Amino acid sequence: MTSVAHAKPQGGGGGHDAHAPMSFWRKYIFSTDHKIIGIQFLFVSLFFLLVGGLLAMQIRWQLGFPGKPLPGGGILPETMVSGGVILPEYYVQLVSMHGTFMVFFAIMPLLVGVYANFLIPLKIGAHDMAFPRINMASFWLALLAGLIMTASFFVPNGPIRSGWTNYAPLAARPDLSGVTVGQMLWCISIVVLGLSSVLGSLNYITTVINHRAPGMTWFRMPLSVWALFITAILGVLALPVLQGAAIMLLFDNVLGTHFFDPVAGGQALLWQHLFWFFGHPEVYILILPAMGMVSDIIANGSRKPIFGYHSMVFAIIGIAFLGWIVWGHHMFMSGMNPTLGSTFMVSTLLIAVPSAIKVFNWLGTIWRGNIRFHVPMLNALGFVSMFTIGGLSGIFMAATPVDIPLHDTQFIVAHIHYVLFGGSLFALFAAITYWYPKMFGRMMSERIGKVHFWLTFIFYNMTFFPMHIIGMGGQMRRIYDPTIYTFLKPQQPLNVFISYSAFALFAVQILFAFNFLWSLKFGKKAPQNPWDDNGMEWSLPNPAPHGNWERTPNVYRGPYEFSAPEAGDKDFLPQYLKLPSDRDPVPAPLPAGH
Repeated sequence: MTSVAHAKPQGGGGGHDAHAPMSFWRKYIFSTDHKIIGIQFLFVSLFFLLVGGLLAMQIRWQLGFPGKPLPGGGILPETMVSGGVILPEYYVQLVSMHGTFMVFFAIMPLLVGVYANFLIPLKIGAHDMAFPRINMASFWLALLAGLIMTASFFVPNGPIRSGWTNYAPLAARPDLSGVTVGQMLWCISIVVLGLSSVLGSLNYITTVINHRAPGMTWFRMPLSVWALFITAILGVLALPVLQGAAIMLLFDNVLGTHFFDPVAGGQALLWQHLFWFFGHPEVYILILPAMGMVSDIIANGSRKPIFGYHSMVFAIIGIAFLGWIVWGHHMFMSGMNPTLGSTFMVSTLLIAVPSAIKVFNWLGTIWRGNIRFHVPMLNALGFVSMFTIGGLSGIFMAATPVDIPLHDTQFIVAHIHYVLFGGSLFALFAAITYWYPKMFGRMMSERIGKVHFWLTFIFYNMTFFPMHIIGMGGQMRRIYDPTIYTFLKPQQPLNVFISYSAFALFAVQILFAFNFLWSLKFGKKAPQNPWDDNGMEWSLPNPAPHGNWERTPNVYRGPYEFSAPEAGDKDFLPQYLKLPSDRDPVPAPLPAGH
């Protein structure tokens, strides 16, 4: 199967032969190459994922062993620990910042920042993003936002104490929360991060619309590109809402306005409406890219075309549309009019339909496939199973009468982690392993990868499934010491079990970190198409050169032509391979000035 790196020009050049040699700083630090920017996002986001994980370990220590000194807690200042024991104020800050880092600085940039940047141009046959310099700016703004948020640990009174949702009026009244500078830094960081996300999203949308290679029609795009494209639209529309709310909250803290202070005539519920109007589309910003990449990997691992490709595309679009009309289900306990609550309940139940379509189609793809259980496939199957459990628990809470007793319990913690940790991170492990050869030119260890998957899968379920049980038993979220409540004391052995499981789950990730870093230098050199995949990216060397293709490639078919009769003795048929029966596509006319 021939490479297209030297294909005949089709309406535009700009390949890697057009780029002059660059210094180390220009090539790897202040880079405008979409692949390097994706890798920069990867390393920075993995660092923030580690930060969020370390915060989670402190939370689990406090819940499992309240009153006992934290190992290594002596190095923390007296504002955080007393005699090595975590203080209540610091515990609330741990909970608040764990959620903040995981949602905004780990999962979102890992799935969107990394793979939208790295994959979109490669998969649609483009030489780079539409706006490379804006792309570079979006990365540096995201890094700046993360550093600002991290700085809040080192200011007087530390970071926010109002949960990762930063609810008013506590967040709007420094005299109540006891936090001033940390609260301001949270708001500023979110505004800067929102700017980064909007700039990136505009870039992704423009690139997909205007820079597809000849023959790459809308319904020849891989589902990963479809998911990232729809996610970018959600980002452009949702992030400004949160930015506006954060600016109003900043004004309440700094300028003495009263947008969210009910004592002075403001509306505390206004913050909840603004936050969750952003927050529910944000849930799908975090999960849609995972769904798209898992679809690509499952089709490859099953050696079959994706089952119901068109229905999968329309399910992604349906999820994105319905995501805007369900935010009120986060506010069933906020004194909502029952009629309005019923409409949110129905729309929330309705959004389960396109998600169920996707699960059904994944199962249909796997059914009777010639399955290859490589590490990406194992993690993709882990994603499907964990996302299904999280989705089913979400249906419980969509019903208002059920949500009322479960609201703000550990049942909710289990639900969000099954979707966003079990879902997104299993998809992330699959994606990193799958496209690692394209990023770094080497293969990660298959043996270590399989051990890591099985241990993660086991300890993950041991950590989060029991939370459903203690949540049903009434254990609240953000509780400091469950042992002081008589009715919760019988559950404490489960809390200890969950904490030990969480520590084991965290420790297992050392295997992944070792595999990732060791393979950078000592991993087996990757062949050009190690997974026998059909995607455009596998027509390039590993790692792909700056500018990708020397000449714009042609696309002759869809992305999932596995086991096609025309493939001859192979069981895959790449999008870029021209058969005698294929005609060259007519290139789109160039924009004025090219």
